[in-house]
Amino acid sequence: MRLLPTLSTGLALAFLAASPAVASDPILYPYATNVNYCPSGLQPIVLNGVISCGQPTANVSYQQVMKHPRGAKKRHYSARPSCSIGSKGCS
Repeated sequence: MRLLPTLSTGLALAFLAASPAVASDPILYPYATNVNYCPSGLQPIVLNGVISCGQPTANVSYQQVMKHPRGAKKRHYSARPSCSIGSKGCS
């Protein structure tokens, strides 16, 4: 009866030790704004969507990271059927 809890604890510790380490330092993005209400030496930063004061660790701003790199995909539809007349599926 005591073997099962000991075995499951040992397996849990083995998986925990084998899992990759989580990054300890989060990425702090500078927040582009015209007004700076932070104390001297600090600037507005974004951490998990929350704006606060601090020293940024990233070179690009939060707005640049969140901007999508390409526009919407344009779809072109033809009014003409793509199959020959008389074949199955065409009207």
